[in-house]
Amino acid sequence: MRPWWLACALPAIVLCALLWRQHRRGGGWSQVIEPELLPYLVEAGDRPRRARLPLLLLGGWLLACLAAAGPSFQKLPQPLEQVQDALVLVLDLSYSMKSTDQAPSRLDRARQKLLDLLQQRREGQTALVAFAGDAHVVAPLTDDIPTIANLLPALNPDMMPLRGSDAAGAIAMAVELLHSAGVARGRILLLSDGVSRDQVRMIDRQLRGSGATLSVLAVGTKTGAPLPLPQGGFLRDSGGAIVIPGLEEAPLRDLAARGGGRYRRLQVDDADIDYLLAQPLLPAAGTTRELNAAADVWQDQGYWLILLLLPLALALFRRGWLLGLLPLLLLLETPPATAQDWQELWLTPDQRGMRALQRDDTARAAELFQDPAWAGTAAYRNGDYETAAGHFASEESADADSWYNRGNALARAGQLDEAIAAYRQSLALEPGATDAAANLELVEQLKQQQQEQEQQSQGEGEDGPQDQGSQDGNDEGQSQAGETDSPEQGSTGDESGEPPSAPEDPSQTDSGAAGEPTADEAQQSPAVSDQQTDNREQNTTPQDLTLPELSMEEAERDQAMELWLRRVPDDPSGLLREKFRYQSRQRQQQQPRSDNEPEW
Repeated sequence: MRPWWLACALPAIVLCALLWRQHRRGGGWSQVIEPELLPYLVEAGDRPRRARLPLLLLGGWLLACLAAAGPSFQKLPQPLEQVQDALVLVLDLSYSMKSTDQAPSRLDRARQKLLDLLQQRREGQTALVAFAGDAHVVAPLTDDIPTIANLLPALNPDMMPLRGSDAAGAIAMAVELLHSAGVARGRILLLSDGVSRDQVRMIDRQLRGSGATLSVLAVGTKTGAPLPLPQGGFLRDSGGAIVIPGLEEAPLRDLAARGGGRYRRLQVDDADIDYLLAQPLLPAAGTTRELNAAADVWQDQGYWLILLLLPLALALFRRGWLLGLLPLLLLLETPPATAQDWQELWLTPDQRGMRALQRDDTARAAELFQDPAWAGTAAYRNGDYETAAGHFASEESADADSWYNRGNALARAGQLDEAIAAYRQSLALEPGATDAAANLELVEQLKQQQQEQEQQSQGEGEDGPQDQGSQDGNDEGQSQAGETDSPEQGSTGDESGEPPSAPEDPSQTDSGAAGEPTADEAQQSPAVSDQQTDNREQNTTPQDLTLPELSMEEAERDQAMELWLRRVPDDPSGLLREKFRYQSRQRQQQQPRSDNEPEW
């Protein structure tokens, strides 16, 4: 269980070898007496007894090292428990969050703080609620932290359908999320720059009897700053004066006290979230639940070897050796239990490759992975498309996704004919694969353009190597494939592949996720970068291909294509905006909103 203790046996072996060598040479007299005279001048009566001492020391040392290493021969089932730590993050997206009194803005600082918080989350479920004039659920309670982190950058006040600051509605929605998930003692963290006194009383009534605690992280300064408008200028009130909202700490502090939580202003370091989300060392009763699973734990049997060490310890105690070693015990201390890199020695190559892939060390991950799907994914992200295509081709499953991924890698490598064959094989196995069909059509168009260019070059009598047109056509195919992606592809709401919570063998993931680079790794088509996709590898399409040196004519054509693509609006928050607008329209039909509420 602790194999590194076996390394302590090496000094014992060296020490005993030195003692035995000195014993064979006759002790210290061998330094002053000739070897031929030594047997006649030195008595050998106590030599056998002294010769046993190095052997006893060696045997005792080895037994101690073996006992400390923790030999184990039996596994015991250990019940597993999961901490029910449900946390709902409530983010203020009112227009006052665009204030620049905390550079670059209050909203940017709040989003960065939430990203830091999500990186610290190891257990429990997390939800995200955003509010302005009304509240909306961005992500329900989930343990998929990367999904929430991916949605955070798209949140901004301009996407909210109604202006205002309905913090009470957001807290009510957070409480509803906790109750619908069956959480008895949940936590709510509000990030805002101010609430009204009326909302404090409303929130107090909503939290009573809910079992949830509310903590507040205040954003902004008391002096405030003007609110910039998208079309230029600053926000003004009905009287024409520039609105400069400052941080109102008193209502927020009162709200945290009534909600049974804590209050803190936003800080540069993590001291604020450490204080707000501090947990007791031992979980309270009812905050954990036992899972319908058990883990086998090795039982340490090393303590039985202590019985063999006791006689040796008694013999050394009589000689006074143990008393001389007692001061050394004062220098020993228990090392802290921290996760070190050497623990990777006990992981499989695929698990070590997944850790390297999570650290964005794609080159190292490609070397470590033994699973063809994951090896292809790592090579693809590393830009080694030919190697990635080889891994996808060697995958034993050879399903539609494997051929689809192989086609993407071949297209990125400029091998259009092979990519077309791979896409067709994928469609043969799964005729309804719209992504493979779209990419096949795209690559066929690129191939046709390549052939037309070759014919045009030959008709104009251009000089140069015979394969120049083919190479240029491939380059053109790479460029256009990188800039024109399949319409069915977009961003993903969950991270495909290995969950970040723990490394596991990639073969244990679902077939759709194995070997697929996530949408965060690939540039997305601007027209649909806000759409959710399934867990297939829809991002390894032939996009943003590396462009070698092109001729002047090809460079101008590619530049014109890029300018045309830039006309398509790139709005990653479009899906959330439409979702919020639809929900807000439904709510207003049921309960019209009052026009007396402020817009910031």
